[in-house]
Amino acid sequence: MRMPTRLTDYYELCKPRVVLLIVFTAMVGMFLATPGMVPIDALLFGTLGIGLMAASAAAVNQMLDRKADQRMARTRKRPLVTGHLDMVQSARFAAAIGLIGMAILLWLVNPLTAWLTLVTLVGYAGVYTVYLKRATPQNIVIGGAAGAAPPVLGWVAVTGTVDVHALILFLIIFIWTPPHFWALAIERHREYAEVDIPMLPVTHGLEYTRTQVLLYTVLLFIVSLLPFATGMSGPLYLISAIGLSGWFLIYAIRLKYAPKPGLAMRTFGYSIFYLMALFTALLVDHHLAPLLMREAF
Repeated sequence: MRMPTRLTDYYELCKPRVVLLIVFTAMVGMFLATPGMVPIDALLFGTLGIGLMAASAAAVNQMLDRKADQRMARTRKRPLVTGHLDMVQSARFAAAIGLIGMAILLWLVNPLTAWLTLVTLVGYAGVYTVYLKRATPQNIVIGGAAGAAPPVLGWVAVTGTVDVHALILFLIIFIWTPPHFWALAIERHREYAEVDIPMLPVTHGLEYTRTQVLLYTVLLFIVSLLPFATGMSGPLYLISAIGLSGWFLIYAIRLKYAPKPGLAMRTFGYSIFYLMALFTALLVDHHLAPLLMREAF
């Protein structure tokens, strides 16, 4: 096998799009943790360590889910399913990048970041994938704690402590996760049923799931205003949060009361854009808005 192809397989084993979102939200946590520039060592080594450990957890997730992935159209091209990588290769790779990431965080960032990252990713690759995913239709809600942790990890990488504002960032992602993933589950509910994964639309039906998506999106609208309400952000973020959350709510209302083919997948796609745009608005408001205000006066 040519090296570029093999490298591509290892790259796909890491779930790069998921890891990119994790790293991005962790970096936003870093930048929000300080009024000035993030210390370069915390930025570089914190991002690298968190990214490597997230990629390791993603690889372990694919190893554990390989049999189900064989039966789902969305995951049939993953390298463990196609046979481009075997379990031994994948395990060695996951262990190597995970240990490197842990070492970077322990010795070049701070121990608290390292151990919190380890607990978070064990929760995702172990507790969620091995148990929760197949044990309860609330798997996404409970397991969402692992996916919501990256901003806290980024914050701790800079400050060495957990702050209430970091927990607000955690709460935003935690509430965002159910409507985000249940929109996808609505679109793919037959595939989840075929592999005996009890996603909410499989166990409780599409109509109930659409209701839950709507309710969580309403809650997300409220939670997204907390950074402004607590003085963490200013008017620029508030306007952005209202606009972005309002549009997400329109998607959820349409999904509930006027569902049509493809709408669930478009809702899922918007949810990804929503989170990235919302956190970008937090970042811009925190660092650029004060500069613009000083220049204006």
